[in-house]
Amino acid sequence: MPFPIHRPRRLRRTSALRGMVSETRLAVQSLVYPLFVCPGSSVSDEIGSMPGNYRWSVDLLVEECRRACDLGIPAVILFGIPESKDEVGSGAYASDGIVQRAVRAIKKALPDLVVICDVCLDEYTSHGHCGLIKQGEVDNDSTLELLARTALTQVEAGADVVAPSDMMDGRVGRIRRELDAHGFSETPIHAYSAKYASAFYGPFREAADSAPKFGDRKSYQMDPANQREALREIALDIEEGADIIMVKPALPYLDIIALARRQFDVPIAAYQVSGEFSLIEAAAKMGWVDRERMIMESLTSIRRAGADIILTYFAKEVAKSLSC
Repeated sequence: MPFPIHRPRRLRRTSALRGMVSETRLAVQSLVYPLFVCPGSSVSDEIGSMPGNYRWSVDLLVEECRRACDLGIPAVILFGIPESKDEVGSGAYASDGIVQRAVRAIKKALPDLVVICDVCLDEYTSHGHCGLIKQGEVDNDSTLELLARTALTQVEAGADVVAPSDMMDGRVGRIRRELDAHGFSETPIHAYSAKYASAFYGPFREAADSAPKFGDRKSYQMDPANQREALREIALDIEEGADIIMVKPALPYLDIIALARRQFDVPIAAYQVSGEFSLIEAAAKMGWVDRERMIMESLTSIRRAGADIILTYFAKEVAKSLSC
């Protein structure tokens, strides 16, 4: 056919036409809002590297959850800053730990809000690693027992979903067995299946005071150079009982999200992590980028790659935009 017959620009001419043929749509129902909870009362401590995000005491955390709920956001994920830390991360699995107290308060006030709990030890250990240390190394198998205890106490407190983020081998299966043995066979596991040893976590580590005191996490988090390994990790988590799998970070790993979407028929989540958030905020503050457009473009790309669920610190702002 001669060239003038084929004019793709016809369907880009107006906003209404572009909207009608849009292939990828963001929806508030896909958003999860990450929140940090800390000891005390009436505390809203802004995180320096993550403007607009706070460490909330339980009382104010409930109010922030209420604001998220009012915007239609269906779920939050909780990260705890304990009163004290020790070598074995006991604050993670204490029945009266900071996250467990927060879960009880949120579910009492907002029973329909989906509460997801991060399952890891790094925020609670004095050394900052995600597992028990033996002979200078993170010991995989002994860590599994503490992760299972953590997940159980969170679910007993009322958590709707548990999300192991430690990257220990076999942790999904161990948590599944623990929950099933205590009558929680209906509780889903949202596994951080392809979690990379990324430079994009810096602001989070400030927020949660969770930076390793020695070494790094490259012996258990994934090598950013590896793609096929991510598919193996995801397949193992599904085999062990994961209900949702996740890729983290999101934007630098869109190829992993897309590969997972083509290969696996389970819900896929992606975490737009703290570094992704802070890069946008910093560039916008300097006047280098259009902040609102960059937020929506980055989230659309994550959705386009195949993510069903997106964890993002922009959740409230995006929910407001989507409701307009």
